[in-house]
Amino acid sequence: MNTPWLKWAAFAFALFHIYVNVFATIPELWFSAIHFGGFVALCALAANEAGINGRKPDLWVQVLNIVLALAGVAVTAYLILFEDALYAREAEFVLSDYVFTAMAVLLAIEFTRRTTGWFMPVLIIIAMSYILFLGRYIPGVFQFPGLSLETVLYRSYFSQEGMFGLTANISASFVFMFILFGSFLLRSGAGDFIVSLARCLAGRFTGGAGFVAVVGSGLMGSVSGSAVANTVSTGVITIPMMKRSGFNSQFSAGVVAASSTGGALMPPIMGAGAFVMSSYTQIPYLQIISLSVLPALLYYLTVMFFVRIEAKRLGLHADTIEQRESVLSVLKQGWHFLIPLGVLVALLVMGYTPIRAAAVAILAVILASWVSATPMKWDDIFEATVDGVKTMTATALLLVAVGLIINVVTTTGVGNAFSLMIVDWAGGNLLIALALVAIASLVLGMGLPVTASYIVLATLSAPILFDLIAQDQMLAALRSPNLPSSVTTTIDLFGGNPLVALREMPLEMRQILRQELLSPELLTGMLLSAHLIIFWLSQDSNVTPPVCLAAFAAAGIAGTKPMATGLTSWKVAKGLYLIPVLFAYSPLISGTWPERLTTFGWSCLGLYAAAGLLQWRLDRPLNPLSAAMLAVSALLLMWAPFAIYYHMVGFVLLAAVIIWQRVESGKESGKLPDTTHQ
Repeated sequence: MNTPWLKWAAFAFALFHIYVNVFATIPELWFSAIHFGGFVALCALAANEAGINGRKPDLWVQVLNIVLALAGVAVTAYLILFEDALYAREAEFVLSDYVFTAMAVLLAIEFTRRTTGWFMPVLIIIAMSYILFLGRYIPGVFQFPGLSLETVLYRSYFSQEGMFGLTANISASFVFMFILFGSFLLRSGAGDFIVSLARCLAGRFTGGAGFVAVVGSGLMGSVSGSAVANTVSTGVITIPMMKRSGFNSQFSAGVVAASSTGGALMPPIMGAGAFVMSSYTQIPYLQIISLSVLPALLYYLTVMFFVRIEAKRLGLHADTIEQRESVLSVLKQGWHFLIPLGVLVALLVMGYTPIRAAAVAILAVILASWVSATPMKWDDIFEATVDGVKTMTATALLLVAVGLIINVVTTTGVGNAFSLMIVDWAGGNLLIALALVAIASLVLGMGLPVTASYIVLATLSAPILFDLIAQDQMLAALRSPNLPSSVTTTIDLFGGNPLVALREMPLEMRQILRQELLSPELLTGMLLSAHLIIFWLSQDSNVTPPVCLAAFAAAGIAGTKPMATGLTSWKVAKGLYLIPVLFAYSPLISGTWPERLTTFGWSCLGLYAAAGLLQWRLDRPLNPLSAAMLAVSALLLMWAPFAIYYHMVGFVLLAAVIIWQRVESGKESGKLPDTTHQ
C-alpha cells in the first residue's frame, strides 16, 4: 500500500473500524462481512503496485485484481442487502445465492493463499470436501454422510459458525484495535526505547548482550504479538550486539527467535490468541492476562538460563560501566513511552472493555509523544494507521477463512471424534494426551499461523484436555473421607473404584459429579489451563523445524543456515513444552495465588536444572553423575504432585551440583601457572 490513494483508502477503512468499535452499533455479521470485503479489496489492489523490482504486474493481472477487489465488495453488499431474503430462503437457494456465497468462499481461499501460502487453502478444500461428500467414504468414527451444497454454503456464509462468525468478529474488533495500538506505539519510537531499557537493565550481568535480546524481545513482543515481526524489529539490533559480545551467530539468532516467540505469551496483549481464548471460554480477558504473567516469566527465565550457561562456556563478561547507560538516563529520555501501556493496563483493571481500552491507549500514544523531543504529527499518525492496516491484512483474511474450518468441525462433530481418538490412544492418561496434542500442534503449525493453529486445535482437543485435568482433581477429591452420600452412591454403581468409575460413567454423569466435587473457581482455572496448554503448544511452529518462520527470519539477519538455526531455537525454547505440563499438573493457573507463587519458585529452579542438562553444563561441563543428579533434581522440583520434601531434595541435588562445579573450577584455576612476571 504505497500509492497515495490506496493509503487513504486504508486510512479511511481504519477509521471505520475505530468508529464502529467505539461509537456505533451494527450487526456483527455485517461488521464481519465489511471487514472481510474491505481487506480483500485492499489486498487485491495493493498487488497492482510496483514490486521490489520496480515493475507492475502485467495488464491482465491488474485487471484480474480489480475484478477480485470488486467481488470482495460485492459479496459484502449482497449479505447486507439481501439478509432478510437469505433468512427466508435458508437452504432453498436461487441462482444469485449460489453465485455470491460460492464467490465468498473462493475469495477466502484465494486471499488466504496469497497472504499465508498453500497450507490453509488446501485444508479448507479438504474440509469442504469432507462435509459435502468425502466423509461418507471414510470408515470409523470420522464417517459423515454429507450435506447438500446449499446447506454448506448457507452455513459457511450466513451462520455464526461460518466465515463471518466468531473469529471474524474477533478479528474486526479486538485484534484490529490492538494491532493498531502496537503500530502507533512502534511508530512513536518505542522500539528504540525498549532496546535501550533492556540493555541498561540486563547489560550488567554475565552474557548481558544475550539478556538484552531476551528482555527486549519480550517487551517488544508484548506490544506486537507477532513472533516474526518481533524477530525482525529487534533482531536487527540485538543479533549483531550478541555477535559483537562473543556469542556465535547461530546461537544469537536462535535466542532472538525463541525470545520473540514468547512475545505472544507475554501480557498485556498476547497477540490475537488471548482475545480468541476469552471469547471461546467466556473467561474475562483481564483474568487471562493476569494469570499468564507467571508462566510468561518462567518462559523468559528459561531462555535466560540458556544464555547464561552459554556465556559461562564462552567466558564472556558483563558490559563495563562505560558501555552502559543508567536506567535513569534512559527513562528520562523515553519515560513517556510507558504512559500508553500504563493507561491500557489501568483501564482494563478499572473494568473497561479491551476495545475501548485500546482506543484510549492509542490516543495516549499520540498525547504522550508531545512531551518528547519527537511529537507525532499528522504524517506520523497517518502512516501509523496505514502501517496498522498493512500488518492486519494477512491476519484478518486468515481469521475469516478459518471460520470455514470451524463450521465443518462443529457441523460434522469431527471435534468429538478427534477427542474420542485422543482418549482411546491416551488410555485416559493426561501426559500421553499432552504429547498427542503437542504432535498435532506441530503438524498444524507447519502450515498454519499460530492463531489459526490454536483455534483449530482448541476446537478439536480443548474439551478432552479439560476433562482429563478435571479427572485428576476429582480423583483427589474422591479420596476425602467426608464425601456426600450422592457421590458415594454414584461411585458404588461402578464397582466402588473411583478411577474405574470416572472412566466408565457416561459423560453427562461425570459432568454432574464434577460440579458437585469441584468449585466454580477451580473449574474455571482448569478450563483456562486446557486452553493455555494448546495456545502455548501452538507457538512451537515458530521455532520447530522444518517450518519455523521466526527462526528463518533470525537466520536471515545473522547470516546462518536456516535449518541449523531452527534446531538451536527449538532447543532454547524448551519452555514451550515444559511449562504446559505445569498447567496440567500444578496449581500454576488453577490454584490460589500463594500456590501459584510457590509453584513458580520451585519451577524456576527445576527449569534451570533442565537447561543445564540440555546444554550439558552449568559453570562447567557435566559428567554422567552430575547429569543424573540434575535430571532427578529437575523432576523433583517441577513435578507438582510431589510434597514439599521432594522439592527440597531436588533443591539439595541442584545446589550440590553447582557447589561441586564451582569447587572443581576453583581447583583448576589454582593449578594454573602464574604468568604475570614472565
